[in-house]
Amino acid sequence: MFKLPIGVDIHNLIDDLRVFSWEASDILLHYSKILKNPNYAKEIINIKDDSAPVTAADLAVNDLIIKRINKNYKGVDWHILSEENVKIVSDNSDVNSKWMWVLDPLDGTKDFIQGTENYAMHLALNYEKKPCIGVVLIPEKEELWITDNENVWCENKDGLTKKATHQNNKPLREKTIVTSKNHRNATLSELINKVGFKRVNVMGSIGCKVASILRGESDIYISCSLPGKSSPKDWDFAAPEAILRAAGGEITNIDNKELCYGTKNYHQGGIIIASNNNQTHENLCLQIKEIIMKNDLYPFDS
Repeated sequence: MFKLPIGVDIHNLIDDLRVFSWEASDILLHYSKILKNPNYAKEIINIKDDSAPVTAADLAVNDLIIKRINKNYKGVDWHILSEENVKIVSDNSDVNSKWMWVLDPLDGTKDFIQGTENYAMHLALNYEKKPCIGVVLIPEKEELWITDNENVWCENKDGLTKKATHQNNKPLREKTIVTSKNHRNATLSELINKVGFKRVNVMGSIGCKVASILRGESDIYISCSLPGKSSPKDWDFAAPEAILRAAGGEITNIDNKELCYGTKNYHQGGIIIASNNNQTHENLCLQIKEIIMKNDLYPFDS
């Protein structure tokens, strides 16, 4: 186990993350009920200039988590990177901090607004720009996925736990891919068709997608961002990466290189692959890249 900042005990920290997360769950479920009433829904939704929605739920959870961390850990030498705060102040001077909390208070906002179950809260603690501790909260399923950097498990609100499903080594065409509901593009759709996956699961939130891999419902997730277009950010991937790696899975770019956190714009662009088996992940990346290059599906030189 790595050494946490002075004064921070891993067991107490996990206990606190558990409490913070279930508080956040109550907030998200509260606003989810409000959204079901069209007379009130418009009052808690704001469409920003880039057409990306933000809700009162995003802001309430953001405020809760930051206040809880700051109150419980006064004087600890770490910083907090939050999606909602970056929207307000794009330049974050603490990007090179050794310890960085990375928060997405509501991953899958569009799904949240659409009334699906596929939204999540992500919170990860990065050490030297690598996710090590993380939680992915899925309120509608009453699931809290937690990793302490060595183990990963899922809890419900009563504290009952279950483990991640063991990895498998199925051939590529026998795998189930999980893909985006609201962010899928023609390039990724064509890749999925060329591979001929056995099954395609569709849902929002990267946290929900990775959780589906941990449950054994899916085997692989591919994020495909085209050059010059929007892409996921650090807060989309940090917590899901932490729990997936702790469970024996892997997440890299298509060249099997680890994701790089803390860049100036926080982008996680290009093609990113998450799978349930770190022993076969590199070969999986090679197979997918060969299919892409053979069919000229992605502009690698752009």
